Amino acid sequence: MSEAVETIEGWYALHDFRTIAWDRWRAWPESSRIQAVAGLAEAMSNWETVQAHGEGSFGLYQMIGHKADLLFLNLRPHSKQLADVKWDLNRLPIGDILLPSTSYYSVVELSKYLAQGESNPENNPGLRSRLFPILPRTQYVCFYPMNKKRDGDDNWYMMDRDQRRQLMRSHGMIGHKYHEAVIQLITGSQGLDDWEWGVTLYSEDPLQFKKLIYEMRFDEASARFAEFGPFLVGIRREISELPHLLQL
Repeated sequence: MSEAVETIEGWYALHDFRTIAWDRWRAWPESSRIQAVAGLAEAMSNWETVQAHGEGSFGLYQMIGHKADLLFLNLRPHSKQLADVKWDLNRLPIGDILLPSTSYYSVVELSKYLAQGESNPENNPGLRSRLFPILPRTQYVCFYPMNKKRDGDDNWYMMDRDQRRQLMRSHGMIGHKYHEAVIQLITGSQGLDDWEWGVTLYSEDPLQFKKLIYEMRFDEASARFAEFGPFLVGIRREISELPHLLQL
């Protein structure tokens, strides 16, 4: 049996994509819309307070394309906290308007060999920042889920561990070329959601997403072994922008 790579886990992540029921929202009186937006702003302020205390992170994104209108992305130390975040959003008056589009539940992970023998990687500032990240405030975000293939000779999980490591080293070299233009967050979801990993990319220029992912398609780790889900791209928004986005 091929040897599994052990992983180190950090914060749990919930990518909560929502579609706005615009017809229903427009039918609300203006005063009700204003109050509902104020309630959402208060909830988001609480999420930002959690981040200020080092107990998670939060980002709001206006999505481009038809797959969703908004993304509420939260990181927390415990899954129960993410469940409460989703529940709190649904119970808000505006929760009747923010219809679930899709979601992705996962956990930040690093393979143990990246820890370089560190007995307690949480005490290593570099590793800690990767396990318990603060979401970048770059303008654009790109999210997609992915699997490694299990198809005949192209079965990632039946390959020797050293072969997999070599392929991922080559794959990582391409990513490193873009490290100044694109920030990457990898979360694992085996047994947690329908895909095996989630990839969240951040950049000031969405064209960098296209260039990076296109180049990686020619790498063997992707060309032979990767299966990609839908790509969703959005723009970072702040609490102060909610009235412009939602009050009409």
